[in-house]
Amino acid sequence: MAKEYLVFLAQQHPTFRVPELESLGDIHGIKVDFSGHDENTPFMIITLDNDQDAKNLISRAVLAKGIYELWGIGDTEEELHEDVKRRSSDKFELYKECSFKFDVIGYMGKRNNSEKIKLIESFKYVEFEGPIRMKNPDETFTVLEHYVPPTENDSAVIPTKLYFGRQIELSARERGILDKYDLRKRRYIGTTTFEAELALVSCNLGQVDTGKIMYDPFVGTGSFLVAGANYGALTVGSDIDGRLIKGKGNNTIRANFKQYNTSSLFMDVLTMDFTHNAFRSNMKIDTIVCDPPYGVREGLKVLGAKNPDRFAGKEEVEIDGKKAFLRKDYIPTKKPYELDALLCDLLQFGVDRLPIGGRLCFWMPTANDEYVPTIIPKHRNLELKYHLVQEFNKWSRRLLVYINRGDDYNGEDNMGATSIPEFRKKYFTTPSREQKNQKS
Repeated sequence: MAKEYLVFLAQQHPTFRVPELESLGDIHGIKVDFSGHDENTPFMIITLDNDQDAKNLISRAVLAKGIYELWGIGDTEEELHEDVKRRSSDKFELYKECSFKFDVIGYMGKRNNSEKIKLIESFKYVEFEGPIRMKNPDETFTVLEHYVPPTENDSAVIPTKLYFGRQIELSARERGILDKYDLRKRRYIGTTTFEAELALVSCNLGQVDTGKIMYDPFVGTGSFLVAGANYGALTVGSDIDGRLIKGKGNNTIRANFKQYNTSSLFMDVLTMDFTHNAFRSNMKIDTIVCDPPYGVREGLKVLGAKNPDRFAGKEEVEIDGKKAFLRKDYIPTKKPYELDALLCDLLQFGVDRLPIGGRLCFWMPTANDEYVPTIIPKHRNLELKYHLVQEFNKWSRRLLVYINRGDDYNGEDNMGATSIPEFRKKYFTTPSREQKNQKS
């Protein structure tokens, strides 16, 4: 028989919360109705078949804090107690002899210790007889309170909503995953290293999982690979900039894996232009998670010559009897490349390499000063599952998640459309007075 559960959500990236939980539920075959989600509150009530489904849904979540079997809800303490007795009195006997503890969690407000004790003692009617253990009890019963401050400068004293439940599972966030992967503690990072929290969320949305092969074609210092290894994936990456892959001394991508005891999940990283991919053509990749280069710090480039005629025959040049392009110190010629074209190549690569149902997950930038609608790249064989936006000052970035549906799927296709031309130029351009007036 299905039961109601209370999900306690983090107040970070609220638009990402449900997609993350949907993706995690899908890994375990759990279908959940999230229509009750409200971005303005961290509390959400859902219905699940059993406690194991609740654990599977929340265990590796980054944007949730925990899940509780819902025993009661009320606008006041009196209403809460009445609802607990009405809704859950048949459960009291089940936990009569187990060790237990009570906890009180407040959102946007809190009680002092004496007030907490008084609240906890008001639940004496449950008549639990087992020992109280503050560490590692059999069960934890929690009062969760939602406070609404009257103004920005005043704090709330009385909660507007109270929930009571039995703790089922705390999330990876509450178990310290963000502290573990904090970039300030990471051995090897760079100026473009992707933040740990959203790298982990990206991998959850990409359904990176134990035993799967995960690929990042723009690996940089390996932030996504590190996150993917946390979930048990076999990770491989590539980057056109060999300096990032090589690192400096003992500070390398491999050192990060050693730091987190996931070296066995590090397959390799290759110095390789993604648009001239060296993987064998029949190699399948379970999931692709990446942050393509935006070309902000320097113009986006790929292998090749802007003026091919100037380099005709130079592949035959030899130095000390060895062809120049075979030497370790050889620096290949590069040519400018638009982000539009790169993303189209990325979508086609996903169609060619992902299994049916496999996910492609990447971030796409958008200049906020652009006054035309953003066109999201689409491929007829890929279903656009999620389109999530993170806003900044001058620009925003969008997390796009696609599912490979194969040749039988005939979705929208705009592979030739122009969506984000010359992003670097627009990023550094101040809008004209006419554009500002148009916006207002």
